[in-house]
Amino acid sequence: MDTRVVDHPLAAARLSTMRDARTGSAEFRSALQELTLMLIYEATRDAEVVTEPIHTPVARTDGYRLANPPLLVPVLRAGLGMADQAHRLIPEAQMGFVGLARDEETLLPTPYLESLPEDLSGRSVFVLDPMLATGGSMVYTISLLTGRGARDVTAICMLAAPEGLQKMEDSGLPVRVVTASVDERLNESGFIVPGLGDAGDREYGSV
Repeated sequence: MDTRVVDHPLAAARLSTMRDARTGSAEFRSALQELTLMLIYEATRDAEVVTEPIHTPVARTDGYRLANPPLLVPVLRAGLGMADQAHRLIPEAQMGFVGLARDEETLLPTPYLESLPEDLSGRSVFVLDPMLATGGSMVYTISLLTGRGARDVTAICMLAAPEGLQKMEDSGLPVRVVTASVDERLNESGFIVPGLGDAGDREYGSV
């Protein structure tokens, strides 16, 4: 499994803002959105493009567009904070949604929403979720996508834990991961250490 860690001073600065317990929700969301742009940029580095003629005010030249814009799939609720920025950078992309709640006792995902195209054959998909912790939610989501024919799936996360990456590897699913950091471990509650806490609560407040 290909795991890309975006090693860049700006990415590290935004991630540090998100980690800091003193950061309020508005500043947290802003840092999340800015870091999302950097991760999407890296995730599309090798994207296939098609060439088409365009005319500048001065001359004719070659222009480029994505040959296969990805389907963007935020995992609710935390992934919503990444969705607008991803769409801003790839406005031609379609968007689907998967809603999962984590059982705090078993740490397993409980689905409550699936809004996806029926046929994803030949489609590229970007799954947006700030945290890859136990890997349960991501494996569930990618299994849904591959079950509909997707074979080119990228998981885009602010943070990843080694345990979650190993679960993804063990699943055998066709996925690559783009993240800003691979942290130390999970604690007994399934939170990433040092991590940044509960991303959804940091974005939107506890409910």
